[in-house]
Amino acid sequence: MKFLLQTDMWYRKISYIIWMVVKVSSGIMISTCAFGKEQADTLRLTLPEVVEKAKANSIAAKQATTVKETKYWEWRTFKSNYQPQLALSGILPGYNKTYAQVLQPNGAVEFQPIHNDNSSLTLDFSQSLAATGGTIYGTTQLQRFTDFDRNNVLYNGIPYGLGYIQPLLQFNSLKWNKKIEPLKYNESLQVYIESQEQISVTVTGYFFDLLLAQVNLHIAETNFINTGKILTIANTKFELGKVSKNEILQLQLEQVNAQKAVGTAKRDVEIATLNLRSYAGIEGDDRIVLTMPQAVKKVDVSAEKVLIEAFENRSDAIAFVRRIAEAKRDVAKAKGENGLVASLKANLGFSNAAGRLLDVYHSPKSQQSVQLQLSIPVLDWGRSKSRTKTAQANEQFTVYEVEQDKQIFKQQIVTQVTLFNMMKEQLELTAQADRIASEKYQIASERYVLGNLSITDLSIAFQESDRAKRDYVASLRDFWGAYYQLRYLSLYDFEKNEKITYK
Repeated sequence: MKFLLQTDMWYRKISYIIWMVVKVSSGIMISTCAFGKEQADTLRLTLPEVVEKAKANSIAAKQATTVKETKYWEWRTFKSNYQPQLALSGILPGYNKTYAQVLQPNGAVEFQPIHNDNSSLTLDFSQSLAATGGTIYGTTQLQRFTDFDRNNVLYNGIPYGLGYIQPLLQFNSLKWNKKIEPLKYNESLQVYIESQEQISVTVTGYFFDLLLAQVNLHIAETNFINTGKILTIANTKFELGKVSKNEILQLQLEQVNAQKAVGTAKRDVEIATLNLRSYAGIEGDDRIVLTMPQAVKKVDVSAEKVLIEAFENRSDAIAFVRRIAEAKRDVAKAKGENGLVASLKANLGFSNAAGRLLDVYHSPKSQQSVQLQLSIPVLDWGRSKSRTKTAQANEQFTVYEVEQDKQIFKQQIVTQVTLFNMMKEQLELTAQADRIASEKYQIASERYVLGNLSITDLSIAFQESDRAKRDYVASLRDFWGAYYQLRYLSLYDFEKNEKITYK
C-alpha cells in the first residue's frame, strides 16, 4: 500500500512537470505572437514605408527640394542672358526751378533763374551673341524740353537706331558659360536624386536601430517569462531532490538579469523611436512597431552593370566633365585678359529736333558713328604670361585629379558590389543559424525539464539563441544598407531594372 502511494505521488509530480513543459513551450509561442500584436494606437511600418515617409516628410528631403528649386531658377536666370532684352526707361517729369551758374562772354559768371521741364523716354533692345561675345542693340528715344520762362517747347528724338559692340581678342564668357552652365544644371538634377537615395541610406540605419531595440525587448521579455517558468519547474524538481540549490540560485540570478534587460531594452526602444520619428518626420503619438524585412532574392548585381549605370546617372560623372571644362575656361580667360583691351562700337540711325512732336519723325537726319577703343600695356613685367602659365598648370592638375577621382569612384563601386553579394550569402547563413539556435534552445529547455541537461548547458543554449537572433537582425541591416548604398552609387533600381527618377 505504501508503495502504491509513493508511485501515485511520483506520477503526479511527473505529470505536473510534463504539463509545465507544455506550458513553457506555449509561453514561448505566446510571447512571440505578442511581439506582433497590434493595438489600437500602434503604427505598423515596413522598411519601404519608412523610406517613403522619410523622402516625403524629413527635413533632409525638404532641404533637397529647396536646393533643387534654387538651381532651377539659377538655370532660368542663365538662359535669360541669351534671350532678347527689352527695357523702357525715362525721366517723367524732369521739372526744375532754380538758379544756375552761367558763364558770360566776357568770362564773368552770373547766376540766372531757370524754370523748365526736361522729360525723356527711351526704349532699348539688345541681343547678346554667344558665338562672338558681341551685342546687337537698338534704341528709340524722345525728349521734350519746356522752358516756362520763355514759353518755349522743343522736341528731340531718335526715331530708331541700330548698333553693334564687339570686344576684340578678349575672353568670351558667353561662349564658355553656354558650355558649362548646362553641365551644372544637369549635375544639380542628379544631385537631387542622390540626396533622395542618401535619405534612404540614412533612414535605413534608424529603422534597424529601432528594429534591433524592439527585437532585444522581445527577447528580454520572453526570457524573463520563460526563466520564471523554468524556475518554477526547477523548484518542483528541487523539492524532489533532482536539482541542487546552486542551480536554483543560478536561475534566480538569470531571472533578475532578464528583468534588468527588459528595462534597458525599453529605454533603448524609446530612444530609437524618437530618433526615427525625428529624422523621418513621423508625427503622432502612436507606438511604432516595425515589420522584419526580408531580403531581395531576385536581385543580381554585377560590377560592370553598376559601373555603366553610375557613369550614366551620377552627378560625379557630369562633374568630371564640368571640372575639366572649367579648367579650360580659366586658361582661355587668362589668355584673353593679357592686358590688351579693344572693342569696336558702330551704330547708325536717324535723329531729329523740332518744335512739334510729329516733326521729329518727319524727314529725320541720318547719324552714324564708329569707335575703336584700345588699351595696350607697354610693360607689365610678365604678369600676363604668369597668369596664363598658372592657369595651364591648374588645368593639368585638374586633369590628373579627375583621373584619380574616377579611379576612386570605380573602386568604391566595385567594393560595394562585392560587399552586397557577400551580405546576401551572409544573410542566408545567419538565418539558418537563427533557426538552428532557436530549435536547440527549445530542445534544451525540454531536456532540462526532464532532468537530463545541466543548467550550464541550458544557459549556453539560451545565450546562443539570443545571439543568433541579434546576428540575423545585424545581417539584415548590413544587407539593406548595402542595397540602398548601391542604389545611391548607381541611381539605378535593381528590383525594377530601371533608372531612378523623381519628379
